[in-house]
Amino acid sequence: MSDIAQHLLQVQTRIAEAAALVGRSASEIQLLAVSKTKPLAAVQAAYQAGQRRFGESYAQEAVQKVQALRDVGVSDIEWHFIGPLQSNKTRPIAEHFDWVDSVDRLKIAERLNAQRPDALPPLNICIQVNISGESQKSGTTEAQVLDLATRIQQFPRLKLRGLMAIAENTENDAVLKESFLRLQQLFGTLQQQFPSMDTLSMGMTHDLEVAVACGSSQVRIGTAIFGARDDRQD
Repeated sequence: MSDIAQHLLQVQTRIAEAAALVGRSASEIQLLAVSKTKPLAAVQAAYQAGQRRFGESYAQEAVQKVQALRDVGVSDIEWHFIGPLQSNKTRPIAEHFDWVDSVDRLKIAERLNAQRPDALPPLNICIQVNISGESQKSGTTEAQVLDLATRIQQFPRLKLRGLMAIAENTENDAVLKESFLRLQQLFGTLQQQFPSMDTLSMGMTHDLEVAVACGSSQVRIGTAIFGARDDRQD
């Protein structure tokens, strides 16, 4: 078993244990492997270990990985774009990805809708919410989510699927829980109006247990699977 396969198993165990503590089934929580900045070989190792959902954040690097794997016949990966998306880089994402989990403004949604090829199914969309209120983080405000969701719902080449957030980087579980529960409440309110919303993406390597306890249905794990990543700009 490769190191990455072992790490995947460890993360899956963490998810299952966190779910069991609050009476949830591990099957309710999807694992999104965050492979940004990692080489193609690392994605292939995770794929060989059974992982099928991958998250990328840098447009050029992401499309290269998608195309390289499709060129060798790998077509059953669910690709998520999870990073800040510049308006001049929406086309390759619209053309190659299955999900964009980080839509935070109408202009990005408009461009993704216009650039999504008709031959592909609608692009799955999560709205990124800045639940920590930190100025350096992307995401729309909680007050603006309803309006943005309403507009996205009207685009024929997009499918509104849920909310995504990155919590404050803190070891204080009480602070994390307060943020996650606030997002869960917002998600539940929106679900009543938008039945297609089924994904609450919150929780990463350091806080997945708190996120699962607060209702997360998708955790985004990079470091615990692939090791520390390099921070850089696209």
